[in-house]
Amino acid sequence: MSNKMWGGRFSERPDEIMEEINVSIDVDRHLFAQDIAASKAHAAMLASQGIITNSDAKNIGKGLDTILSEIGKGDFEFKRALEDIHMNVESRLSELIGPAAGRLHTARSRNDQVATDFRLYVRDIIDETDAALAAFQAALVNRALEHAATVMPGFTHLQTAQPVTFGHHLLAYVEMAARDRGRFQDARKRLNESPLGAAALAGTSFPIDRHATAKALLFDRPMANSLDAVSDRDFVLETLSAASICAVHMSRFAEEIVIWTSPLVGLIRLSDKFTTGSSIMPQKRNPDAAELVRAKTGRVIGALNGLLIVMKGLPLAYQKDMQEDKQGAMEGFAALSLAIRAMTGMVRDLVPDEAKMKAAAGEGYATATDLADWLVRTLKMPFRDAHHVTGRIVAKAAEGGVALHELPLKEMQAIEPKITKEVLGVLSVESSVKSRTSFGGTAPKNVAAQAKVWVKRLEKERK
Repeated sequence: MSNKMWGGRFSERPDEIMEEINVSIDVDRHLFAQDIAASKAHAAMLASQGIITNSDAKNIGKGLDTILSEIGKGDFEFKRALEDIHMNVESRLSELIGPAAGRLHTARSRNDQVATDFRLYVRDIIDETDAALAAFQAALVNRALEHAATVMPGFTHLQTAQPVTFGHHLLAYVEMAARDRGRFQDARKRLNESPLGAAALAGTSFPIDRHATAKALLFDRPMANSLDAVSDRDFVLETLSAASICAVHMSRFAEEIVIWTSPLVGLIRLSDKFTTGSSIMPQKRNPDAAELVRAKTGRVIGALNGLLIVMKGLPLAYQKDMQEDKQGAMEGFAALSLAIRAMTGMVRDLVPDEAKMKAAAGEGYATATDLADWLVRTLKMPFRDAHHVTGRIVAKAAEGGVALHELPLKEMQAIEPKITKEVLGVLSVESSVKSRTSFGGTAPKNVAAQAKVWVKRLEKERK
């Protein structure tokens, strides 16, 4: 019996294991909307060029619309025997409109079909991710405005370093998200070229208009080399790279939420909406959403590594290995989407313990740098000397078990006689953050101003 898919060249059916390893419909069924859109553009172009009749093109378009509706309603039967989304759509189209369906595949191959479909899919993912990141930024900015003057400890090496404001800390992630969005947009610009019409690898002898199909699918231009068009997946790799960096940013913030919600730290609290309990310990409130965001990052990075390994040894042009380009990528993009939405929800939900934040900000002699700066600014002391003097004063305070601003002035003067009572005005955490007025600094007025800049920028984007 002749193989229905491959016609006269193959007379036997493939082995059952061959069918199982070769089938991709379980994954590429998710490309149905993109596949149908590309097919409609291709059919319209074929008719415009006189390669098929207008009547056939019209029937093809109507049939494809019917299939799109059937899939949307869940009435479409995906058949594994037909391998992929392309053959499933073509088979159903044949049932609907008869022999005219066979004309749709004129001047194209499944190679340029799948490359086109996947570019359209990744482009849609980028647009969805950009919108999700914009919502994440908006949530951060709103909370930053609310807490522009809320003092908290700033950390290096996870040790108390200098006081900052909670709003300033949140705005750091706004900037990271902005760079993430920029990377996605850069990837979008490079991927926005159409492979359609490259056919299997060499182009086609039919007088097609690749610029017309590119325009119809909102690509900037057709890809210039038919070999390149069907054989590279760098557009997926670049997008997964941007996704991996973005996921790392989400994971870092998630880790902070896990630390801050611990009773040992207790800087913030999450509500029941983003925590879970324990099956045995009734007192527990676990930050599972944040923990799962950390874990999702592994899926995204794994997808990037997996596709790099698939592509690393492939000669031109298309190789069947490239069928493995979709599942990992789709799972990675889905994981990132979920992580961004979960982080956005937690940002809106979290409640900082402002009193505990302020108290923690003053621990560990966090205003020691303010003392050193005062010595430089007021006594004109070289910074290295001021650093040494401050270190001795901190050691004295630690010896007495008191905070820096509680150390008697006489004991400071015993170390540096020129110190005056004016120094006490710079040693509180409030004074410390207010003094950090340099561009990008944590001073509350800076934070409020920068948050307002972001409010306007995000509002402008939405218009």
